[in-house]
Amino acid sequence: MGHTLSYRDSVVLLGGDPPVVATRDRALGAALSVATGGVSASVLSIFDSQGGIVRFGRDLMLGLRERLRGARRVERTQLLEAAHAVIVVAAYFEVLADAPLPFPVRDLRITQQEQLRLAGGPASAEAFLEAMLTVAPPRPAAHLPYERFLGVLRQWYEQLSSRLAAFVRGLAVWDGLDDAARAETERVLSDQLCGAATGRFQELYSQLAREVPEFGFWSGQVEHQATRAEIRWALAGVESLLASMSSAGTPVDVASALSGAYRAALPRPILADGDAPAGMRLPTLDEGYLDPDFRVRQVVEDRPSDEAWWSSVPVRSDLPEYLVAALTSAEAAVAPLVVLGHPGAGKSVLTKVLAARLPPGDFLPVRVVLREAPAEADVQDQIEYAIRAATGERAEWPKVARAAGGALPVVLLDGFDELLQATGVSQSDYLLKVAQFQRREADQGRPVAVLVTSRTAVADRAAYPEGTVALRLEPFRAEQIGSWLDQWNRLNEGYLADRGLAPLPASVAAQHATLASQPLLLMMLALYDADANALQRGASAGDEQALDETTLYGKLLTSFAAREVGKSGAALPGDEAARRVEQELQRLSLVAFGMINRRRQWATEAELESDLAALLGPNAGASSGFKAPLTQADVTLGRFFFVQRAQAVRDGARLQTYEFLHATFGEYLAGRLAVQLAAGLLTRRPALTVGPAVTDDDLLYALLSFAPLSSRQLLRFVVGACGRQVATADRRPLAELLVNVLADSAARTGHRYTAYQPAALPVSSRHGIYGANIVLLVLALAGGRRRERAIPRIRGSGGRVVSRHAALAFSAQRGGVVGSGPGAEHSPYVERPFAGSPDPAGQRSTRTTRASRPVLALPVSAQPRSTGERAVEPGVLEPIGLQDGHSRRNQRLCCTACS
Repeated sequence: MGHTLSYRDSVVLLGGDPPVVATRDRALGAALSVATGGVSASVLSIFDSQGGIVRFGRDLMLGLRERLRGARRVERTQLLEAAHAVIVVAAYFEVLADAPLPFPVRDLRITQQEQLRLAGGPASAEAFLEAMLTVAPPRPAAHLPYERFLGVLRQWYEQLSSRLAAFVRGLAVWDGLDDAARAETERVLSDQLCGAATGRFQELYSQLAREVPEFGFWSGQVEHQATRAEIRWALAGVESLLASMSSAGTPVDVASALSGAYRAALPRPILADGDAPAGMRLPTLDEGYLDPDFRVRQVVEDRPSDEAWWSSVPVRSDLPEYLVAALTSAEAAVAPLVVLGHPGAGKSVLTKVLAARLPPGDFLPVRVVLREAPAEADVQDQIEYAIRAATGERAEWPKVARAAGGALPVVLLDGFDELLQATGVSQSDYLLKVAQFQRREADQGRPVAVLVTSRTAVADRAAYPEGTVALRLEPFRAEQIGSWLDQWNRLNEGYLADRGLAPLPASVAAQHATLASQPLLLMMLALYDADANALQRGASAGDEQALDETTLYGKLLTSFAAREVGKSGAALPGDEAARRVEQELQRLSLVAFGMINRRRQWATEAELESDLAALLGPNAGASSGFKAPLTQADVTLGRFFFVQRAQAVRDGARLQTYEFLHATFGEYLAGRLAVQLAAGLLTRRPALTVGPAVTDDDLLYALLSFAPLSSRQLLRFVVGACGRQVATADRRPLAELLVNVLADSAARTGHRYTAYQPAALPVSSRHGIYGANIVLLVLALAGGRRRERAIPRIRGSGGRVVSRHAALAFSAQRGGVVGSGPGAEHSPYVERPFAGSPDPAGQRSTRTTRASRPVLALPVSAQPRSTGERAVEPGVLEPIGLQDGHSRRNQRLCCTACS
């Protein structure tokens, strides 16, 4: 393994037994002499060589199974690769004997004089035999459709025939042919012979596939039709299939310790114990991991994060068979297999289950959790770190690999994306280093297979070595959702019955397919419904109370926040518990804004710490009642399993980034808080009743001046929150207030939250984005009203400011972002009218109570208002201008930037 075997390599490898060596020598003695530059003193006949090659191939077919007996994984794969090379060449020479040439094949011979004349030239016997003996034939691959491989094989045969035709044109037999016979010879050699050789190869290959399982898996000729309709669990098929090919070897020392550590994880809960209510039965790893569908293709261009790159690749359901084929092929030791998926798709769980399923006698799995290994270390050091973490033993990798005794090491590098995010350092060459490690190990006689996991979104940030194969995990289909829920309901039958709850039917989960199709989010829905059947009650409610996406997200996140608050151990009064829950949600919302305002789906721990300190003050959350955290980011995010934490260790320091398990969680939270803060402006009027009213929108400005609410899917949550959090009677007054806020913002010179700087933007850009967001809020409040009714007329410069942003926002409206008109009732951005239902947090909707209390339940930073903001950097184009007198060009740039 580790390099491609030619026919000559294969003959040597398979000719270890004396009888086989003798057969090889008889068949290929003369051919090898010419191929290595020697000149035979006798006549060389291609026909004679053909007979020996065919006989050797037949001997192989009869004796291969016996030769494989007792061979461990590395040796077995090498023998099978050699056998494949032999039957490729044997098939060609078998059909050559019967080729309908205009002369007998036995006439393909050269005398000593012709050898001397042809030696070294392009038409020499050396050229033909060198191609046959030293150019490795193509091999079937687990990711490649068998039909495509046959096409590649035919091309190889055509190249071989081209050499043979050139050789024939230099022989005496060619001189005796007329033009028609020569044309027929060319046609037979270039076309008919190649087609027949491909057909004969298929017959020989099918015969081997019936005898040796690997050949069937490599080509996909194993019958899977029955299993494709079957839902399978925990990669059990990998273990059973590999066991049928196992040498029954026994692992020793570190290999045995690693195998025991990984297998011990199978009966443990798939989530931490504290993630489920008391009495609920969480599935174990082998009960809760359902084999997902997938797509797979070789990376020939670095675009595996692009959806279009995958669009032509068929979805497969035979993951165990694919993994078996990949791990038993020679290609496994050449380049890494990169497993891609969205957060919550089950990438890490796959590595845990696979490490436990590989038969320890033939495989040496090493699972490396990259978030825990030193980020600056090389691949070998990271592997050695993982061995110590799993077994407690210090071990040098070369000694471990040699002690495997023919078992194939399989290194599972889990979390390449975490290495990228948490360190903030370019790791674009990491996969190249992995391939270099594999090449070095193969050169040392220690071939190693490597699997690397990563989020799909960052897959384009890496350079891929030649031969890399990418496998993308697919979302659950309806049948898989139903099977997983059946398993969940069986495990929790007693829990549900004791509480008078109904099992969660697949039809209810299917109404939220975006969440239910991801394994971890499906478990989140199941946990949510196990609390008083909340998901089912929402699904069975009337139209006005139906659980739409906005409400579902609110109830989901509120329920998990309430669970965390309940873990504090103190019995809190109802109002205090609700306040604590709201604090948790608002912290999460500020984190969501930190990601959105940076125009990405994640943020580092240091960035979030800076954001929270700027908005809430440096000591906010210190007395939260929870276990003392290291940072505010830990307080906010560390306890929620729907927040993914990426981690790496560099120079002994822990580096972390955070990301919501599903991007829409963050978008919902940001939209919710934006509407909350806007609605709160109605209740926070100045005490002074004389003179113009000044509205304190500093916090709203700080959060809404970096990224437009029209980005991604955020706006539909804003529309939903307006409909459910703002009372009908308050919508028009709030819209009018926001219009005045926008008009006043043209003269803004500062605000209290200048330390909040998630992105470096010119002041004019921030004003423009804020203005556009205010108008989008007004439109969301206005529902389907026309422009002139939604935006009141304001005279003076403030009116021109409002008109400019209103034009932008209504342009977005016509594009389907916020809408009315034909088809608007079917738009995902239009929500049902407010009907007095509770808001997503479980609290009553914001109404005009006129009580002067802050909207943000968290303590906010009490920084004084700054007298000015950061000046625009020299040379930076100011894309948005809001003051009177700005050119029409700047006005156009305003619309472009805000959109």
